[in-house]
Amino acid sequence: MLKGVRVIDFSQYLPGPYATLRLADKGAEVIKVESPSGDPSRYPPEKDQGDKYIFRAQNRDKRSISLNLKDPNDQRIAIELIKESDVVLESFRPGVTKRLGFAYEDIVKVKPDIIYCSLSGYGQKGVISHLGSHDINYMALSGALSQLKDNDGVPVHPSHTFADLIGGIAASESISAALFHRERTGEGSYIDLSLADVMLSLMTNHIILESATGEQNGISKLNKELICYYLYETKDGRYISLGALEPKFWENFCSAVNKIEWLPAHLTKPSDDNLIFQEVKKMFRKHTLSEWTQFAEKVDCCMAPVLETGEVPFHPYYQERHLIEEKWGLRYVSTHYSPEPKLKYSSPPPKHGEHNKEIIERSLKN
Repeated sequence: MLKGVRVIDFSQYLPGPYATLRLADKGAEVIKVESPSGDPSRYPPEKDQGDKYIFRAQNRDKRSISLNLKDPNDQRIAIELIKESDVVLESFRPGVTKRLGFAYEDIVKVKPDIIYCSLSGYGQKGVISHLGSHDINYMALSGALSQLKDNDGVPVHPSHTFADLIGGIAASESISAALFHRERTGEGSYIDLSLADVMLSLMTNHIILESATGEQNGISKLNKELICYYLYETKDGRYISLGALEPKFWENFCSAVNKIEWLPAHLTKPSDDNLIFQEVKKMFRKHTLSEWTQFAEKVDCCMAPVLETGEVPFHPYYQERHLIEEKWGLRYVSTHYSPEPKLKYSSPPPKHGEHNKEIIERSLKN
């Protein structure tokens, strides 16, 4: 899809590299520009003395060059690389690229149709654009974190970096749209992409509902308020998700467990005084997760197991979709579906500066 597109990636850590991984998975050539010390997410090394796993996960199918962007000669090399490329992605603090001599305003003079994405926490301008920030801050500021609370109303600390990864998706989406725009018009684009903005964009339902009703928790009926949309504990202490919102799915579920008398309780609350809810919980605890998983594959009632990470690669659905593949002794996740395994011809995450000679020589020749 993006074969022939060259991306120069000045980003590090997670959001930017995940964005360019998604572009690489779609066929783009990605050149990762690292400082002389390398992307910090490489370190410290793992037990096998290789780069950290988080680096390996985001950086397969890329090439790495090492440049000291404070050195005028290396700055010149960076600009020459950009002139031969289609996309630039950078994640420096606002103002840094201007000091280094390759801000969008500098590059557009030598490469008018460049697509230039600046990925930051709080945008390039504004009252808090200068502040350091991380995933949990964007989750908090956007209101998204307030939607993840335990039964005592305390926000739950996520074990997933939602803002970083969803921000990477948004960046790759914006870059792809800009490439399409350039194909149609010949015009380049500047993209000011803020991770806090991306997280806010997930709050569309919540913001409008609060403004109309004062409700703080979005689609409140889905917030632990329906017995048909709930996480139930199984016999072996695991959990199964039931999402039988539509009457037909609830009816399928009740029929399959021979409990037609539960039908009227479809949209009732999962409260201690709801006798049918107590019966449903008791029934789920009579069977193991494996048994309920088999049930879910036979009965069309919107049910799925809550899988642990190590179980996901072995689920028939993901095996069939070829989304997780073993390469270089580890499991890697593809960022989009393909009818055939995608990583057969992939290259491993690059060593720091591995492609300096090849890329720099080619760039200076041109």
